[in-house]
Amino acid sequence: MAGIKIADRTMAALQKSLDLRAQKQQVIAANIANAETPGYAARKLTFEDDLRKAIASPESPVRTSNVKHFPIGSSGINGVQGQIVKQRDNSSLGDGNSVSIDDEMFDLAENQILYEAGSQILKKKLSMLKYAVSDGR
Repeated sequence: MAGIKIADRTMAALQKSLDLRAQKQQVIAANIANAETPGYAARKLTFEDDLRKAIASPESPVRTSNVKHFPIGSSGINGVQGQIVKQRDNSSLGDGNSVSIDDEMFDLAENQILYEAGSQILKKKLSMLKYAVSDGR
């Protein structure tokens, strides 16, 4: 019974996506809070491409036999980390601030919608597990 896995790759991807979307929410909030700060460079958290590649790559059954061995291959879905990229100031104001409130509000709304969608899908998967465990009652 030790080999039974309740959570599948989809649940792991959803969990990682929700974690990274929460981080993205914090980055967007920091940008909005610093919209009037001279010299502030807006930041963007990017992770979608890395997560997509991790989902598409097969799980590696290779395990190290000693804790001193280096891991082989990709670290999978759990190894995906967001990358924060600073944006340069392209405005004509000259204060060095690269925050666009319109862009940030769009990113905020998009991130919120995607977070809600991911949480609803995860909730549905968990309710299906609950249904299976309770013998369909």
